[in-house]
Amino acid sequence: MKEFEVYSSLKVPKNFKIIVRLDGRSFHKLAEDLKLAKPYDENFYRVMANVCEDLFKEFSPVLVYTFSDEISLLLDKIPFDGRIEKINSVIASFAASSFVIHYGVDFKKPPSFDSRVIPIPDGDVLKYFRWRQDESWKNCIASYGISFLKSKYSNNEANDKINGLNSSEIHELLYQNDINLNDVETYKKRGIAVYRKNKKVVGFNKKENKNQVSYRSYVYTDWNVPKFNKEFFENLIW
Repeated sequence: MKEFEVYSSLKVPKNFKIIVRLDGRSFHKLAEDLKLAKPYDENFYRVMANVCEDLFKEFSPVLVYTFSDEISLLLDKIPFDGRIEKINSVIASFAASSFVIHYGVDFKKPPSFDSRVIPIPDGDVLKYFRWRQDESWKNCIASYGISFLKSKYSNNEANDKINGLNSSEIHELLYQNDINLNDVETYKKRGIAVYRKNKKVVGFNKKENKNQVSYRSYVYTDWNVPKFNKEFFENLIW
């Protein structure tokens, strides 16, 4: 019967980094069930950050980046011998389990994530994460926009009004009503990133009878992510 497992041998291309992107499945309904605060629920984002930390420690990516219910992992060392079925199934199920553990509530329906594997050339890594960070900003504008409109109109009226506006127009509408998105927390605009940083450690070298400086890496969760640029990725610990 092994011959029927026709997809199990599919592997990612050799000599490529990969991005694994997870998306929460039906998280709009989950948000209603959990009665999440609008436009941003701080506890939800703490849980998503915890999930990213767990993913980082389990799969050793270079970077994990999240906004809304989306998570992107940049992997240099490809797990499971590059087997796509294995990568997708294990990472998605691990994320869902982590989410449940960190949330610590009884869910009406088990939460889940879908997963896709994206082989990516080195020159396109920055482009990808800039693209996703741009989406984070658009999501921020839309979230504050619909939240404001629903405070003034019925749900149907608010949805109709926001559907006719682009991001710049929503931004201006908010600004005219004393909501300045430049003042909101950085993670709401740019997302959250988990990666390794170096810290300076000073120890005493008994053999040479002097202090000695070394550097050790640690997992860092960045709630104040800068706008992604070339320097940010050059400074990542690969």
